[in-house]
Amino acid sequence: MLHQALRRFGQKLVRRPTLKEPVAKDDPQRSLNTLDLVARVVGRTVGIGVYILAGEVARNQAGPSIVICFLVAGLSSVLAGLCYAEVSARVPHSDSTYLYSFVTIGELWAFITGWTLILSHVGDKAIVARACILAFDNLRGNKISQTLRESISPHVPRVLTEYVDIFVVGLVFLLIEFRNLRYVWSFPVTKMATLVKLLVLSFVIISGFIKGDLHNWKLTEEDYAMAGLNDTSSLGPLGSGGFVPFGFEGILCGTATCFYAFIGFSSIFEKVEEARNPQHSIPMGIVISLFICFLVYFGVSAALTLMVPYYKLRHGSILPQALLHIGWDPAYYFLAFAFLCIVSARLLGFMFPIRRVLHRMGQDGLLFSVLEGIRSRPFILIMTTVILSIITAIMAVFFGLTDLLDLRSVGSLIPHSLVATSILILRYQPEAKEGENESEVLEENGHIVERLTLQGLLFPGSPTPTPLSGRVVRVCSALLALLLILLCLVLAQWPVLLSGDPVWISVVVVLLVLITGLTGVIWRQPQSSSPLYFKVPALPLLPLLSIFMNVCLMVQMTAATWALFAVWMLIGFAIYFAYGIQYSLVSNSA
Repeated sequence: MLHQALRRFGQKLVRRPTLKEPVAKDDPQRSLNTLDLVARVVGRTVGIGVYILAGEVARNQAGPSIVICFLVAGLSSVLAGLCYAEVSARVPHSDSTYLYSFVTIGELWAFITGWTLILSHVGDKAIVARACILAFDNLRGNKISQTLRESISPHVPRVLTEYVDIFVVGLVFLLIEFRNLRYVWSFPVTKMATLVKLLVLSFVIISGFIKGDLHNWKLTEEDYAMAGLNDTSSLGPLGSGGFVPFGFEGILCGTATCFYAFIGFSSIFEKVEEARNPQHSIPMGIVISLFICFLVYFGVSAALTLMVPYYKLRHGSILPQALLHIGWDPAYYFLAFAFLCIVSARLLGFMFPIRRVLHRMGQDGLLFSVLEGIRSRPFILIMTTVILSIITAIMAVFFGLTDLLDLRSVGSLIPHSLVATSILILRYQPEAKEGENESEVLEENGHIVERLTLQGLLFPGSPTPTPLSGRVVRVCSALLALLLILLCLVLAQWPVLLSGDPVWISVVVVLLVLITGLTGVIWRQPQSSSPLYFKVPALPLLPLLSIFMNVCLMVQMTAATWALFAVWMLIGFAIYFAYGIQYSLVSNSA
């Protein structure tokens, strides 16, 4: 009885919905070409991050080696993007990662994905709030924040004097959301705005190569001493000079933060049903847009660290301040104004992504059904906006910019890992006929007696996937995910490994042997021959590499980031197991 109860409970966690037919290929709604999709991704990706990330990461984490951070973060995004492209071929519907997780790997993972996306979007809003403050205050020579603190400090608590600007911007956010509830960007405007962004940033890159000094990539302790920095023998937070002043650990931490710069590529999947030729334009759009974004970020970060020694970047510095350092004051004001315009554009309709996820989860019954009316009932929309704005203000007050950037990255890395895992599993599952679910497939093949043997693991007798081979891949994938997490946690202690500790080295060797063995077992299983517009190459290595890189980046996040994420997930699990698992739309339709 207990076994059956646990089995039924487990089946509830992996329930999957049945979707309606996608938009036909010849539907007039399909009007977007590859250029439109690239413009959308580049426009959503290149923005606030390029203005605030470069200075923050270069100053505190990586120095000039920030260019390597962007390279590794971009590679991780490309691997995730290829996995997304195959999922979009399997589920040709325009939506977020939440829908893809629900359809491919089940209900519980869909809830985790959706709940994480909500937090990451709220964290993104807090980042924009801080960016808006920096942009506007820098145009005024940082006089606004200083005047506010000096004038109101005798009358209000210290916490309000420190963060009054955040509360003001939070109020502006709230008012703008109410004013622009139906605001929608058109693609001609998007392409024009993207072109302007690229032209402005190209000016920064050219300026850096004209006025930059290559010596800023080869700083020594003598340079610190000449700059008036004493005690150069223990530079502490300044690093140790050179191209990699903070060492390998600084590159890892910087890469984890820089991943924020590439998370906008997932916006392409909101337009799958509007693409003329999705089997070609989606994969090409991902690769081309991420390559353009990498070139921009690489060029801007190189220009910044060439123009300004990384130790002279102040906390909260934004990109235009580099032009002040080289004496180009008019260019500074022009670039700062452009940054303010970009931030203002991000304010318009900023709650749309959150409302879309809330509406979908409420519609599916995983969150309270009242959220289904968030698009049609003004009261629900207003209350949701107020609550999320309050959460945003709290996060902006009590968490630093780096913590918020890491939180946003975690909110994308976890869904990316789930999508890669789903690709790893789905490619090896038996094919279901149209309208047939997984349980019916198992029942249909129930008369075939399959026994698990060592020879069968390495030399399956069937050229096509069977229920047994599908279960083998599921179990191996789950074990691989666990082993990769353990490996990344161990590798995070790399100073101990470099010291030659035999215990830690033995642990790494054992983990690598187990990972290699399980990967070999999956590789030997028969793959599905179902025709798809796009398939991830080099299975199972590429999805596993994507998962490994994602987990490596996540273990670099700060303790404050994980504490906030843990609290958020505990709240989410309480909602799901008390409400969602009972009122799920899939459960009611079963």
